[in-house]
Amino acid sequence: MSQSAGRHAIVIGGGASGVLLAHQLLHQPASNFRVTLIETRAEIGRGLAYHTGNPDHLLNVRAANMSALPDQPDHFWRWVASQDIAICPDPYCFVPRRVYGTYIASLIEPIIASNSHRLTIVQDTCVEVRENAASVEVTLAGGQRLAGEIAVLATGHDTAEPKPGAYANPWAPPVGMDKDGAVLILGTGLTMVDYVLSLLRDGHRGEIVAMSRRGLLATAHRRVPPMRIEEADVPFGHGSGELFRWFRRMVEAHMADGGDWRSVVDAIRPYTQRIWRELSMPSRRRFLEHARAWWDVHRHRMAPEVEARIARALAEQKLRVMAAKVVAVTPGEGGVSVRYRPRGGSDIHTMQVGAVVDCTGVVKDPRATANPVVRSLLQEGRARIDPLGIGIDVSANCAIIDGSGSPSQRLFAVGPLTRAAFWEIIAIPDIRNQCAELAARLARA
Repeated sequence: MSQSAGRHAIVIGGGASGVLLAHQLLHQPASNFRVTLIETRAEIGRGLAYHTGNPDHLLNVRAANMSALPDQPDHFWRWVASQDIAICPDPYCFVPRRVYGTYIASLIEPIIASNSHRLTIVQDTCVEVRENAASVEVTLAGGQRLAGEIAVLATGHDTAEPKPGAYANPWAPPVGMDKDGAVLILGTGLTMVDYVLSLLRDGHRGEIVAMSRRGLLATAHRRVPPMRIEEADVPFGHGSGELFRWFRRMVEAHMADGGDWRSVVDAIRPYTQRIWRELSMPSRRRFLEHARAWWDVHRHRMAPEVEARIARALAEQKLRVMAAKVVAVTPGEGGVSVRYRPRGGSDIHTMQVGAVVDCTGVVKDPRATANPVVRSLLQEGRARIDPLGIGIDVSANCAIIDGSGSPSQRLFAVGPLTRAAFWEIIAIPDIRNQCAELAARLARA
C-alpha cells in the first residue's frame, strides 16, 4: 500500500489526549485512517500531566477508573497487574503518574514496533494550521509542512508564558532552590500539592506557604460505596441556583442515611457535561465566579497517601496555607518581597521569601497561552475564544468554530482545550469517551 493511501489525520499533541485519539482512529472498524502524531517532547503519551519522574506524584483517580478504552473499563487495571511492578495491590489504588504515562504509550507501541505506514510520529512543535476546501496544512517549527484531510488539536493543558524574575517553574523539579529559604506557592490546589511533595522529597527545610483567595485545600478520596442517580432525577436546563439546591439536598439526604458526600459527587459525574451544556450563559458565569473553587476541591480529590503527606507537613509546620491575595511581587538581592492582603481584611502585609511558584493551575484564559498553534489560530480568525473566556469555542462534535461563528469541517479539538463546551473534560474518564466518539464520527464521515 502506498504512503498516500487512506485518509490522513494529523493529531497535534502526543500526550494522553493525542495518543487516545490516535489509538481510536487506528482501531475504528474498517478504518482507513493513517495518523501523523506531532509531539514536542521526546516521549509519547506523557504530556504535561504524566512526564513527572517523582514517584510521590500519584494519579488523582483510582486505577479501577483509569482505563484508556471506554469499552474495556478494566483495561488499565489488567495492564498494571501484568507488569512486574509492586505498585498497586488492588483496583482501588492510586498509581504514580509516570507509570500511567507508560501505560498510555503502550497503547500504540505495537503499531510503532510493526513499522506500520499507518502511524507516523514527528517530534516537533506545530506553529500553524491552515484549512481549505479539500485539505489542511500544518506547519512545524522546523519548517516542515504536512498535508492531511483533518487536523485535531490535542495539546492538553496549556501553560502560560514563563513569568520573569523570581518565579520558579511549577512543572519542573525544584533544582537549585535554597533548601533553607521560604517558598511562596500561589494556589492551593492539586498543582500546589505536587510541588510541595517535590520540595519535601528534595529535602527542603524552609517554610512553605501556599496562598489562594479562599485558602481551600483539595479533599481526599475514600473507599465509599457507589451511588446511582437516575438521569430523569437531574434538573437539566434549570438555573445554577436550583441545581445547587438540588445537589445540596441530595448530599444532605445521603449523609443523613450514613453515606458519604463523595458518593453523590461521583454519581453526578456522568451528567455533568449535559448539565453544563444546558446551563444558560449567566448561570455558567455565576458558577465560575461563586462555586467553581468549592466544586473543584470536592470533585478533583487527592489520593489518601498524598493527603497523609500533606497533613503531616501541616502538622509539622513545614507547610502553611493562607487565604489571601497577592498585591505585588518584588525581587531583590536578598530574595523576594511579597505584599498581600489577607481574605476579609484591608491591611497590606509583607513577607520575604526565597522564591515564588505560580501553581494557580493551567491557563484559564486562552489569550495567555504559550501554545503557538493556538495563538496562531486565534490571531488569524480560524478559532475564537468562547464567551466566558475559558477555552476555544467548539461545537458539540468538537469542530473548532472560527471567528465568524462557523464550525470547521476539518479542524477539531479534544481534551482540556474544549472545556468551554464540555467543562468536565480534563480527566481521562471524560477524554477517553470524547476521543472514541470523535473517532467514530470521523470514520463515518
